[in-house]
Amino acid sequence: MEDSVNIYQSQREFHLFVANSFFDLKRLKKEGNLKAFNQVLLKTMPEVRRYVQKNLNRALVMRKIDRNKYKADDLIDQLFIEVYDHLDEIKNENELHPWMFKRIDKLLDDILVEEEFDSIFFDNIETYSKPEWDAMQEEYSTDGDGDLVMTEELDDISYAKNDYVLNQIFIGDDDEKVILQLDKELGAENIRKHAEMVLCHMPMHMRRVYELFTEHQFEVAEIAKIQNSTIKEVETLLEAARKGLRTSFLKRYIG
Repeated sequence: MEDSVNIYQSQREFHLFVANSFFDLKRLKKEGNLKAFNQVLLKTMPEVRRYVQKNLNRALVMRKIDRNKYKADDLIDQLFIEVYDHLDEIKNENELHPWMFKRIDKLLDDILVEEEFDSIFFDNIETYSKPEWDAMQEEYSTDGDGDLVMTEELDDISYAKNDYVLNQIFIGDDDEKVILQLDKELGAENIRKHAEMVLCHMPMHMRRVYELFTEHQFEVAEIAKIQNSTIKEVETLLEAARKGLRTSFLKRYIG
C-alpha cells in the first residue's frame, strides 16, 4: 500500500511540475528562444512518451502494426511542434499536461485504427476456465507465426509495482486478503502479464481511460477533456474496466 501511495504522490508531483513549466514555456516562446523552449518541454515529456510507447508496443503485440513501422520519438517530435504552435490556446498551467495527452491521443488515433471490439470476450469473461485463460495468455505472447513476441515489447508494457496493479482493481473493504493471495501465488510478473492481456482485449477508449486514471493519475474531469467524453462516460468506462480485470483475476486464479 505504501508503494501505491508513493506512486500516486510522484505522479501528482509530476503533474505539478508540468504545470509550473507552462510559464517558462510561454516566456521562452515570446522571446523566440526555441532551443531553451525545447529543453524545458523535453523535461515535461516522460509520461507522455511512456504512454505513446505503451500504445505502440501493445499494437505490435496484438499484430495491429508492423514492427518498426512507427516510433515513439516520431510522435513526440510532432507533439513538440504542436505544443509550440498551439501554446497560446492553452488557457492556464493546469491544462497543459491534459492538453498534451489529448494531442498525443489524436496523433495515435491517426495511425492506429481502433480494433473491432470483441464483445464475446467480455460477455463470457465469467465463464472462461483456467485452461482457456492459459491458452489465451500463450496466444497473446506469440506472434502470428507462433514465435514469442520480443521480450522488450512485453516488458515495456509495464507497471511500477504489482500491488499498484491490484490495488487499482480490488478496491473493496474486504479485498485485502485477495490481494495478498494473488501476490503470494502469482508474483509481480504474472500479475502484470495477466492484467495487460485483459487490457489488450478491452476497447481502446476503455483501456486509455483506465490507464490515464490509474497510471498517470489524471482526475476524471481531466480524462473527460482528454477523451472528449462526459464525466459520466469516463466513470462508466473506468468501472467497466475495473470490473473486467477483477473478474478475470478471480475466475482464473481464485475460483
